[in-house]
Amino acid sequence: MDAQLRELIPFLRDRNPQVRQIALENLLPQTIKGAPHRDIFFAGFSSGGLQKPKENELIRDLKVLCRDQLSVAHDAFRALVNLSDSPLMITPLSEPAFINFVASYIINPHSILADLASMLLSNLTASTPACSILLTLKIKVIPDTRLSNGVYPTDSRCGSCPEPVPYPRAEVKEVLALPLLINAFVEGAQVVDDGDLSKRTRKATLHFLASVFANMTAAPVARNHFLSPQPSDVLKEDSIIEYPLAKLVVFTEHQDSIRRGGVAAAIKNCAFHALGHKALLSPESDAVSVLPSKATAPGINALPYLLLPLAGPEELDLEDQEKVPDLLQFLPPTKTREPDAKIRLTHVETLLLLCHTRWGREYMRQHGVYEIVRSTHEHESVDNISEHIERLVQLLQGDEPKITSTEDEFEVLARAPEAQMGGAAKDETTKAEDSDDEDMRIEEI
Repeated sequence: MDAQLRELIPFLRDRNPQVRQIALENLLPQTIKGAPHRDIFFAGFSSGGLQKPKENELIRDLKVLCRDQLSVAHDAFRALVNLSDSPLMITPLSEPAFINFVASYIINPHSILADLASMLLSNLTASTPACSILLTLKIKVIPDTRLSNGVYPTDSRCGSCPEPVPYPRAEVKEVLALPLLINAFVEGAQVVDDGDLSKRTRKATLHFLASVFANMTAAPVARNHFLSPQPSDVLKEDSIIEYPLAKLVVFTEHQDSIRRGGVAAAIKNCAFHALGHKALLSPESDAVSVLPSKATAPGINALPYLLLPLAGPEELDLEDQEKVPDLLQFLPPTKTREPDAKIRLTHVETLLLLCHTRWGREYMRQHGVYEIVRSTHEHESVDNISEHIERLVQLLQGDEPKITSTEDEFEVLARAPEAQMGGAAKDETTKAEDSDDEDMRIEEI
């Protein structure tokens, strides 16, 4: 059987698309983890020594077939998603040119297979090399008002995403891919009232980009991007300045668990950056900077979106209602809490991290965090989450030490970046974070 499958490999390069499709259909089942002949895709790879694994012809063919006609490209993307759970595939699939194509393809609103491409990118960004490439990646775009996002990524052209007709005549520009991916993620959440998917401006939902952002924010350098004021439109320098993370926080109550979980993890990762706590918690009406930068942007206002998944239908006293953010006041009797225990834990861990600064603790006391989590604790059935809530309550309700210095604590933290995250808050999240990587991988689709 192994020899017969290897005989199919040359047919992946056949001129007849039907031949390519049949060959790929027979190879695809072997890409699943645990398949008896999966080793044929790793021929020539080595996991030992200092030499980086090089791609073999089969992997190179699969990357090329991602640009093929729809049916062939669909199976090629599926194959690479399944194979990318292996560390041996990280280097061959993290080639800058290939990531450039995948990112450009996702950004194009007309890409039919963008969800599969997002799944692949999610698996790849679980490793450092792909995250580093994506953070600084610049793609070629042409302004095109006919597209919902206003730009046409030139490297997205392929069999399942043809170039627009007539071809746009504007000048080609190189822009960062990450802001466009964030905008595509936001646009992918579009809901059509009558359920007619053909009316969507974007062909894909891109829920798995949430996992990409979660993977990237695990690194401090990527956190800095999400917590640095950026133009909302990469093609217009005079566009509104905002924090990229502000575009993500609104999805903590989205109906898709992949989107909710990835966004929750991204917010939590950014909360490790103590200098960004004021920007994370401040309302949009306040202009806030993240030291040592002096650039300001409207606050991210993350607190309501952290508390909403933890809130239930219970009525609060009028005095307590006035404390909580507007989004949590007078919730309907149909309000339910986040059903996924892992996501609930992530939100509680984020609140614990935000307790690292005195400013954060004071802000949360004044905005009803205790009142919400007190009710959450009464209805929580998972012991680990209940323990984390109890620690959170201790931090919020405990006595504060007397202030001995008039110096701003964020300015002190800015001078001592190695102390940005204290041991107490960090310890609460370390165990849970250690197990995140494997859970974020997508396999066997």
